[in-house]
Amino acid sequence: MQKRRQVGAFTLIELMMVVSIIGLLAAIAIPGFMRVQLRSKTAEAKTNLNAIRTAEESYGAEHGRYLAAQTSPAVYGGTTARVFVDEGPPGSNFDTVGWRPTGIVFFQYSVAASAAGTAYTVEAAADIDGNGTPQLWGYVRTNVLGASVAGVLGCPGVWDVNTGTPSLISTVGPCGPIFGQSEF
Repeated sequence: MQKRRQVGAFTLIELMMVVSIIGLLAAIAIPGFMRVQLRSKTAEAKTNLNAIRTAEESYGAEHGRYLAAQTSPAVYGGTTARVFVDEGPPGSNFDTVGWRPTGIVFFQYSVAASAAGTAYTVEAAADIDGNGTPQLWGYVRTNVLGASVAGVLGCPGVWDVNTGTPSLISTVGPCGPIFGQSEF
């Protein structure tokens, strides 16, 4: 009589344990990965707001006044990026200011300028996490008297965590306590 050689195999319980461990690791890792993705999408707004600020300052130095730019694209992409379309007419658009993003964007951008062109507010809005509440980011440049201009997307100013008010100027940041990385 020949002895049968035993083949090493996993039991059903061992396989169930491995599957449950993998499920547990996925449950821990996926939300963290989603937060990292949302933070990286937010970086688009910060980068573009700084670029728009630079373009506005260059335009202001050359023409002696800042220029408003109509909200573009017409709607923000939300959880899906879109091709940037400059919505404003010539003389009131981002092309005139000298800014255009490369590639696709999640956020829509706007520049509000005072009537005299001595102050401006740049804003970015998007619902990158798909929760129905848009993220608002901004940059406020006051005139020499300290007066600012209200943005058109709803940013009351850049949020100062120290004072609990939207009072920061000359700083790119979230427009309220519920925006930015604190939401993720």
